[in-house]
Formats: sequence, structure tokens, C-alpha cells
Amino acid sequence: MSQYTTPVTTAFEMQRATIEQSQKALKQSIEFQKNMNEAMLGSLDSQESAQRRGVELAQTAVHNYLDTVESTVPGVAPTVEEIRTTVDEQYEFLLENHAEVFENVEAEFHEGAETYDEMTGDVVAALDEQIDLLVEAHEDLEDQSVEAVEQWGDQLEDLQDQVEEVQEQVREVQEQAADAVEA
Repeated sequence: MSQYTTPVTTAFEMQRATIEQSQKALKQSIEFQKNMNEAMLGSLDSQESAQRRGVELAQTAVHNYLDTVESTVPGVAPTVEEIRTTVDEQYEFLLENHAEVFENVEAEFHEGAETYDEMTGDVVAALDEQIDLLVEAHEDLEDQSVEAVEQWGDQLEDLQDQVEEVQEQVREVQEQAADAVEA
């Protein structure tokens, strides 16, 4: 009987394997996105630090320029000091805003990543539940299909037995007729 059911069970096993592989691929892609979110969040500190150093370097360059002007031009010290104070105030304001912007970006990105994690967690849970139901229904369909194929195989074997019996009866009748004709 397995000659009839083996291809059917193999087909169903391959279908279930495909379903399971698709489910695994989806979970891996979601996990990849989570890792990317974490990496992006982790890189924000480095970006902020690099940009802060760039701003501080620009401030130092302005200070060096003002130092040069002050040392080479007599009598400009009070004016240079006023400019230095104004420049420092502006850079301090810029650095405060810079830090605040990065805090806000980091908080928003972190919140978005948490929302994504929650949402995908819910989606994966619902998907797992649906796939479990699908696999269960698929297994039921396989059982019904195997049973139908077994019944078909039994009927085919019965029919083959009947055909063989009829052929045997025809052969016997032919032999009897041949014997009768010879006699």
C-alpha cells in the first residue's frame, strides 16, 4: 500500500518543510532588523561625540585665530576679548542645542525601536499561532489524503483481482471449449 501513499506523504512533508522554512526566514529578517536598530542606536553616541569634537575643534581654531590677531595687532585686546566671549557664548549655545538634539533623536529612535519590537513580537506570536493551525489542518488533510489513496489502492487491487479472476474464468472457458471442440 505504501507504493500509493509514499508520494503523497512526501509531498505533504515537503510542503510543511517549506512552511517552516518561510516562518524561520521571516523571524530571521525581523531579528536582523532588531539588530540593525540596536546598532543604529549604539552608533548615535559615536556620531554625537564626533560632531561635538568637530564643533570644539572649530571653536579652538577661532580662538587660535583671535590669539594671533591679539598678539599681532596692538590695542585690540579688549575687542578681541569681547569677540572671544561672544564666540564662546555662541559655541556653548550650539553645543547645548547639539546635545539636546541628539538626546531627542536618541529618545525618539529608542521609542520607535521599542514600538517596532513590540509590534513584531505581536505579529510573530500571531503568525506562530496561525502557522500552528495551518500545520494542524495540513496534517489532517494529509491523513485524509493518505486514507483516500489507501482506499483507492485497495479498490484498485480488488479490481485487479476481479480482472484476474475473470481472465482465469475466460481461460478456463476457452480451455473447456477447446477441449469440447477436440472431443
